[in-house]
Amino acid sequence: MPGLHLSLDALRAQYTHLGVGKRLKPKQWPHGARVAVALSFDIDNATVPLSRGQLGSEDLSRGMYGAIDGLPRILRVLDRRHVPASFFVPAVSAALNPEMVPAILSRKRHEIGVHGWIHEHLGTLNDEAEEQRLLTKSIDVLTKAMGKKPVGYRAPSWAMSRFTMEQVKEAGFLYDSSLMASDDAYEVTIDGQPSGVIELPIERILDDAPYYGAASGSLPSPELVDRIYKAEFDVAYEEGGLYVLTMHPHYTGHRSRALWLEKLIVYMKSKPGVWFATHEEIAKYLKSTF
Repeated sequence: MPGLHLSLDALRAQYTHLGVGKRLKPKQWPHGARVAVALSFDIDNATVPLSRGQLGSEDLSRGMYGAIDGLPRILRVLDRRHVPASFFVPAVSAALNPEMVPAILSRKRHEIGVHGWIHEHLGTLNDEAEEQRLLTKSIDVLTKAMGKKPVGYRAPSWAMSRFTMEQVKEAGFLYDSSLMASDDAYEVTIDGQPSGVIELPIERILDDAPYYGAASGSLPSPELVDRIYKAEFDVAYEEGGLYVLTMHPHYTGHRSRALWLEKLIVYMKSKPGVWFATHEEIAKYLKSTF
């Protein structure tokens, strides 16, 4: 327990390395909307087992499902309901299944963001130069696949090292979506200084991995997960806030789970004043407003 031997000043420096700067909750969303809904998908596929050298057929084929059936099913759901989403893609995922990026962009409503090279764990890596090399490679691969540079970043496993946010800032990203300090957007500070990076916060409560990540499926029915997702939306709607939902095609892309995702979208669309937007659209609006 190293913290036992640190001064309050040292603990404060650790605690505030990545801090909450300017709060970016608008008085209202575009067109008078009451809540902003940002659906997001982390297309990890098999990058986690590949990065760890876990080459068992179950791990690899389960990840492969994300590209083969999961993503196409998710895209069909979004097509039917005419809603946009943001897709955060490890560069290796994009390279191993090159059909994915064109399929996403062909809808002309979705966004693609950076999600590391091979879903590396940056805190474990703990190497500034190697982390920079992997980030640069990731940006280059996605820029080539997309035809333009991505503006959004989400750390693999949502786990940053002490170097990550400075590199995100220097790379010129408009926003990050890896931190959990608020329900609503804010400007990230680095060691107390404004970074200019807009944070669109995430939360494990609104992530399918804790519920669906185990091989057994974790929960007996997606209906139970839907209750959590819906309750979080209801409060965000009441508070006029931001609702960021994170999913993975190799989890939520399965039939029963995609069914409940579509039901959730229908429920949210039944409410007046709901703005469905990509992370990029939300970050640009917040930047223009504040």
